[in-house]
Amino acid sequence: MQLQPGHLTLAQLRVIADGTETLTLTDWSALDASAALVAAAAAGDAPVYGVNTGFGKLASTRIAKDQLAALQLNLIRSHSVGVGAPMSPPVVRLMLATKAASLARGYSGVRREVVQSLLDAFNAGFVPYIPAQGSVGASGDLAPLSHMTLALMGEGEALVDGQRRPALAELQRLGLKPLTLAAKEGLALINGTQASTALALHALLRFDTLFATALAAGAMTLDAARGSDGPFDPRIHAVRGQPGQIETAAVYRELLAGSAIRQSHKEGDERVQDPYCLRCQPQVMGACLDQARHAAEVLVREANAVTDNPLVFDDCMVSGGNFHAEPVALAADGLALAIAEVGAIAERRIAMLIDPGISRLPPFLTADAGLHSGFMIAHVTAAALASENKSLAHPASVDSLPTSANQEDHVSMATFAARRLHAMIDNTAHIVAIELLAAAQGIDFLRPLRSSAPVEALYERLRQDCASHPADHYLAPDIERAAALVQGGALQAPGAPHVG
Repeated sequence: MQLQPGHLTLAQLRVIADGTETLTLTDWSALDASAALVAAAAAGDAPVYGVNTGFGKLASTRIAKDQLAALQLNLIRSHSVGVGAPMSPPVVRLMLATKAASLARGYSGVRREVVQSLLDAFNAGFVPYIPAQGSVGASGDLAPLSHMTLALMGEGEALVDGQRRPALAELQRLGLKPLTLAAKEGLALINGTQASTALALHALLRFDTLFATALAAGAMTLDAARGSDGPFDPRIHAVRGQPGQIETAAVYRELLAGSAIRQSHKEGDERVQDPYCLRCQPQVMGACLDQARHAAEVLVREANAVTDNPLVFDDCMVSGGNFHAEPVALAADGLALAIAEVGAIAERRIAMLIDPGISRLPPFLTADAGLHSGFMIAHVTAAALASENKSLAHPASVDSLPTSANQEDHVSMATFAARRLHAMIDNTAHIVAIELLAAAQGIDFLRPLRSSAPVEALYERLRQDCASHPADHYLAPDIERAAALVQGGALQAPGAPHVG
């Protein structure tokens, strides 16, 4: 795939995360002029931040010309202070590619060799070992990007088959040459938002699959509970005008069209209105879709952005603050709300299914309640996960702790804002998995009636991995298998709208 700096699309970013294609850059012209300007600044006597001065609070400290290379090396070593579990390979691939694309725009003052090193690492499958914790999302994602850079230099570590390995040995195994830094290049590599953006982008891509599956689960639950498809009438949604709501209502109509279960109770149904968890699915899911789409717009812009400091323009270098990741933090916080709500309404549907007073199904979805507990505690698990998501959904962007001796006195916390999204997606995937199992059990009680063709296809795919069990059994493995289907995209609603 040809890398077009400033013009990456969400579809291309998905390919990058998957690592299924190699990356090439054909136009290198923008790099040369800015690198020459930095070289001239390094040779001159005027103080230029990040070229011949210290960093942060030490910006007033001048560095001798014969120590400029050591300055960059020391920067990377001293800033590689991350802790915690490593970032996943898809996130690291996004970091490598978006950092290369940002530098290649020619405003960072790096040589061609730096961008080529990033591309070579990506194409060879080299994955730096990058601890996920240690960035506050301002002055760039300093610690994560330092670990990335240190590995490219052959001094850090690489992630090989899930294990930590010396980076130099892995570079040599792959036939890659360690990167050597010139003036400003260390700063350009670590000053930016590529870690928080990569974490948020990967979460967004995962949410796309989860959202489409949650739509399918909601449709299956509605039929299992013998709910009405009347609330999905297009006229209802047209007069409100919310685009996500209109699109999701259309998906529900398609999913439920032709259901014999629905036809069986269309006339004479004593329940005048369904509970909100069934009736208001387009309103809730549609709002979540719109929220995710806004996040996608922000994150794709950020993936194409130049976010280091100082920036190199035609005839000068200018200090600014593009490294401040507030756009990423707010987008991630908004996405967190959407993820939490998808899980919250799914948990409510599970609670409805096990309550015979509302679902009109056997208590806890078992024919011999009392002797068997059915889905009683599976719902408790879903409730625990939904509650955990509520805590995780608290906005990270409203917090700020000054760093660098108060020089960096307002920070975004974007990296945590993005990182916590993955735990929330895992939680919600398990909630949706439990709902799918419960809904399938509900449909079992309505046999020989059949649902619509799309819902029956989803039911059959689920049953391939999770057989029907009328009596109590070891349910946790079924939940894990169902969750794997959810996260793998095997149970997505046909025609579901995408987040970008």
